[in-house]
Amino acid sequence: MTSIAMLCSEEQKQRWLPPMAQLEKQGAFALTEPDHGSDAVALETRAHRDGNVYVINGAKRWIGGASYADVTIIWARDDNGDVGGFLVAKGTPGFEARAITGKVAKRASLQADITLTNVRVPVDNRLAFSRSFKDTARVLTEARCGIAWHAVGHAMAAYEIALSDAKERVQFGHPLAGFQIIQNKLAGMLAKLTSMQLLCLRLAQLQAGGKLTDARASLAKMNNTRLAREVVADAREMLGGNGILLEYHIARHYADIEGVFTYEGTDTIQSLIVGRAIAGRQAFSPH
Repeated sequence: MTSIAMLCSEEQKQRWLPPMAQLEKQGAFALTEPDHGSDAVALETRAHRDGNVYVINGAKRWIGGASYADVTIIWARDDNGDVGGFLVAKGTPGFEARAITGKVAKRASLQADITLTNVRVPVDNRLAFSRSFKDTARVLTEARCGIAWHAVGHAMAAYEIALSDAKERVQFGHPLAGFQIIQNKLAGMLAKLTSMQLLCLRLAQLQAGGKLTDARASLAKMNNTRLAREVVADAREMLGGNGILLEYHIARHYADIEGVFTYEGTDTIQSLIVGRAIAGRQAFSPH
């Protein structure tokens, strides 16, 4: 929806956004490729212009919702080498999406492998204002704000579960919450969680004021996923053996935060985006 809202014509927006907002239609965002995760700008999927249609060939991987989405935005290079987004409707011949199995994290959502074999879409299905990877990057910047909030959610849940358990579970004749080491851990967890919340609040203010930058979004994603990892790990430790049981849910957050730590740009990539803004030089490759 963010891609459509930012980069589509009014006609395209009216066709897709209202039914998506009502959950009558669902969409997917397909950028990552089997051989190009962090190096997304090197995408190999191609969209060849053939009269009034684009013919798309290539492959995508880890695409959330693609196996059931009504429309998938496929990012590909055109004949001029420019990157664009293309709306591919469900059921289009040559489009195949298969759900990835065997995951230990993010099991509540489906990611898919996509193959595109001579997929033909009308010229009008290209996102009207997607003409380079810079346009794609603008969408990614917006998305990273949401991922920073995802990290907050996992940390909040883990902290609340650990606190509740510490108040109820008795060891050595007293509730765990009465021991200094447990209070020390809880205080540290709350400090991290509060700083994450405040960073997201400030990010939202900048976003609303039109002052969001890629470095600011990456800083929030990097910081919050790092801290959330620590909070969830502390919570798992505090629950002891119960921390690996599904019924206590910490194990779910422990696995899921690894996915959050990686997707929408790995921790290393986020640090390089922030580093570029600090130093004024890119360090993504030796070249």
